[in-house]
Amino acid sequence: MTEAAARVDVWLWRARFFKTRSMAARFVEEGRVRLTRQGHESRLEKSSRTVKVGDQLVFAFGGRLFALTVEGLGTRRGPPAEARALYSALQNSSGAQAGPAH
Repeated sequence: MTEAAARVDVWLWRARFFKTRSMAARFVEEGRVRLTRQGHESRLEKSSRTVKVGDQLVFAFGGRLFALTVEGLGTRRGPPAEARALYSALQNSSGAQAGPAH
């Protein structure tokens, strides 16, 4: 894998939406994440699928809708401030402005 992409389960874990990578992988494999890249939307069903900077993700978790743009891939699961730098909320998102629950 190149430095220009990251596995979606790893990215969701680094961005602190999930406490463990296995929880993130299970969530993706249940088909609960939608990816929009270059105008094409698809449902992700494999945790090995990659995300790139500029991709948009939409998913519902914990009663909140997250619609966000990937701004960075990260190199580790860092503190919350570092995790928030990995994404920006889309305007129609009901939960991404506040960030994920940690």
